[in-house]
Amino acid sequence: MGQFITKDGYKLHYDEFGSGERIIISAQVGFYPKGMQQFMAGLGYHVFCLTLRGFHPSDYVTEDYGEDWYDVFAGDVAALADHLGVKKFIYMGASHGAGVGWHLVLGHQERVSAFVAVVPGPHSLAEGTMSYRQMMMQGLIDAPPPFNPPIDNDEARSIRRHEREEHISHLPEADERERRIDYGRPLMKCKNEEILCEKLSGIHIPVLIIGGVDDPISTPDLMIRTAKCLPNCKLVIYSNCGHDIDTDIIEEVSGEADRFLKNALERAKCYDSVSQL
Repeated sequence: MGQFITKDGYKLHYDEFGSGERIIISAQVGFYPKGMQQFMAGLGYHVFCLTLRGFHPSDYVTEDYGEDWYDVFAGDVAALADHLGVKKFIYMGASHGAGVGWHLVLGHQERVSAFVAVVPGPHSLAEGTMSYRQMMMQGLIDAPPPFNPPIDNDEARSIRRHEREEHISHLPEADERERRIDYGRPLMKCKNEEILCEKLSGIHIPVLIIGGVDDPISTPDLMIRTAKCLPNCKLVIYSNCGHDIDTDIIEEVSGEADRFLKNALERAKCYDSVSQL
């Protein structure tokens, strides 16, 4: 684990897994200890998991950044890379962590060699700007829609999901300063779908989108819309999978990411070499 101080004085926490020259940075509110990031380290990647500002064990935040939350988060990712002495890196994130990725590659595209975007949306702005997390905190909804479909004929996967639910149920209650944060949804400044799609079309690095057909948040329609905008994108959607796909079928999605990254790092393409047959 490690810490660094941002230019505006916040102490941010990160965990480190693996070693080597292939650097992955991931940034989220928190990380499941048996997730995709740790598995990627076992595949030969050097992974750094940054806890977003405002969330323990990073420093709490009392100011409200409004529509700029994700830009601030993205700036913190770039600052971590500077702290590590890394000029260019892979970014990987799921859900809100993928939201950080969209802002990162739009604001710091020269720093990112490839983007592994798991259940990344981005959300349709017509659905509103408040995050599901904050809607629950304010009591506007009792719970988000079911994130994952029932599992059929895979006992090991059922056990893994139960272990994750047990882990979450034993986490300490969030500090009140965390509970007040609403980082909203990514790319809120775009205001409408037309502007959002125009922004996405300017991302030229290789992007891998991974999702599930039963995800109620990053729906297949949203991910297909995003893939259509991106000129260098691979989209993989699994049946009988939902929003927690990165902790549900870790081996599968990590293997897909590894294959994608080998092409992205060697050829800056999202697919295998094309040769004369």
